[in-house]
Amino acid sequence: MSDNHAKNLSCTSCSQLWQKKGTTSCWSDPDSRPAAPSHCPGETDQQVIADSFARYQGDDEDARLAKVAAQVEGLCYQPVPGSDAVNARWTRVEDTIALARMMGYGKIGIATCIGLLDESDRLGDILRAQGLEPFSVCCKSGSIDKLELGLTEEEKVRPNSFEPACNPIAQAELLNQAGTDMNLIVGLCVGHDMLFNKYSKAPVSTIVVKDRVTGHNPAAVLYGQNFYYKRLQKQPVID
Repeated sequence: MSDNHAKNLSCTSCSQLWQKKGTTSCWSDPDSRPAAPSHCPGETDQQVIADSFARYQGDDEDARLAKVAAQVEGLCYQPVPGSDAVNARWTRVEDTIALARMMGYGKIGIATCIGLLDESDRLGDILRAQGLEPFSVCCKSGSIDKLELGLTEEEKVRPNSFEPACNPIAQAELLNQAGTDMNLIVGLCVGHDMLFNKYSKAPVSTIVVKDRVTGHNPAAVLYGQNFYYKRLQKQPVID
């Protein structure tokens, strides 16, 4: 893909159309949909989309996961008899349990931040109650000082104290050894979650996204841009 073409990937620009009409070209009936913008990948990259979708229509694990995920999406809502309105009824935890059960997954790995051990323990209790077998690995496994990464004391959260580094590759490898069918991230740091995803053999989903300021609700920043987080549009986070 050329640089010029990549710059045209801008589905978020349809947000204004959604706010005005409550729909977009890709969310409308083909007979009544609004015109697609010139940069719409549904117009410019039809072959990529068709080839990708064809992979869901086979009989391999990717195709099965795509189908089950779509089925779970439907189950997440409670239809209202006599109305086209729908009500969301399942939490993320419930979505995840439903997908695991429908996929036939039994062993569920939990890659947990040490700061969310209690939450991960409660998650494990829920998984067991739902007939699943949880395996959990903490981010600080091995307890190796951050200095071994080449950091200085000043770069630690608490300088001049022992501070173990996160070890997401070890988390992935230990869960690989346990033979988990699916792994769940609970609060891993940005970057550490990327490494865990990269080295996990089992498919990975996320239960908790770490956000130390918002109580692990990063979407709060997006809703607060008109006031509290307007600074994110005016000043760099880091120089």
